[in-house]
Amino acid sequence: MNSSTREQIGNRTLIVTIVMNAVLTLIKIVIGFIGHSASMISDGVHSLSDIISSIGVLIGFRLSQKPADCSHPYGHEKFEPILSKILSFILCLTGLSIGYSAIETILSNSYSVPGLITIWAALLSIGVKEWMYHYTIYQAKKIESTALAADAWHHRSDSLSSIGALIGIIGARLGFPILDPLAALIITAIILKVSVQIFIEATNQVVDKAASPQMIAQIKDQIQQVDGVLAIDSLKTRIHSNRIYVDLEISVNPTLSLIEAHAIAENVHYQLEQHIHQIKHCTVHVNPFKLPGDPPNKYHLFKENEVENQMNNCK
Repeated sequence: MNSSTREQIGNRTLIVTIVMNAVLTLIKIVIGFIGHSASMISDGVHSLSDIISSIGVLIGFRLSQKPADCSHPYGHEKFEPILSKILSFILCLTGLSIGYSAIETILSNSYSVPGLITIWAALLSIGVKEWMYHYTIYQAKKIESTALAADAWHHRSDSLSSIGALIGIIGARLGFPILDPLAALIITAIILKVSVQIFIEATNQVVDKAASPQMIAQIKDQIQQVDGVLAIDSLKTRIHSNRIYVDLEISVNPTLSLIEAHAIAENVHYQLEQHIHQIKHCTVHVNPFKLPGDPPNKYHLFKENEVENQMNNCK
């Protein structure tokens, strides 16, 4: 998928969710005041925070799609995981805010009985926000965007918040108002767990974490399909936002001309970038293969079986 298509999908997804959130926020706040439901009003404010975060994601997503320039020769993709980390903090603060309000309600014993209309508003919110979560997370996986995935979980947190509001409203009308804050505490724990997961994933994308063992095995398989590659001497990968950089050393027949050896390296380069779309760029260095009978380190100083040693050390 090219960057233009990726940007179009991301922008369209975010604009759809911003518009739907704006309408939903207005409905929940108005009905919260009409039905005298503090939980519904706070749920509407929560939806308002989703609008703000989605606008932030939209800005950051566009920045990450900017092409490389003189100041940023490797591109701007890392804006996306940086933004994801910011969103994880916002999500964490949202969860803590819900939990604090729940504890405050329990300690102050300040319960109220909301109107029947708030039940329908909560049901509407749950349905719409769950749809927005599934829609956004599907698009996030499609374009491999951590920022969009983090925004999807904002929608899920709002859905969970609405479930808590619904439980509280029904419980209050049945004579058990404490159900509202208790449900909110459970929702808080879920939101905090998700925020930590998003933060860890985003951090891995900015600290040059290696690709997964499955991806490395796939890369090795593609390299070995190229004629002329006698050995893989070194293979290093690093995650760059939603893409991967590969630094590679291969061995070829030492009797080949420079042009022939370079052609093999070009074939490896093409094979990887054309068949594994996650790879943004790979650098291929060619070593002469040590033939039987050659003295140790005749051509180069790399360790024997370096790739296997790297893999074993990472287990």
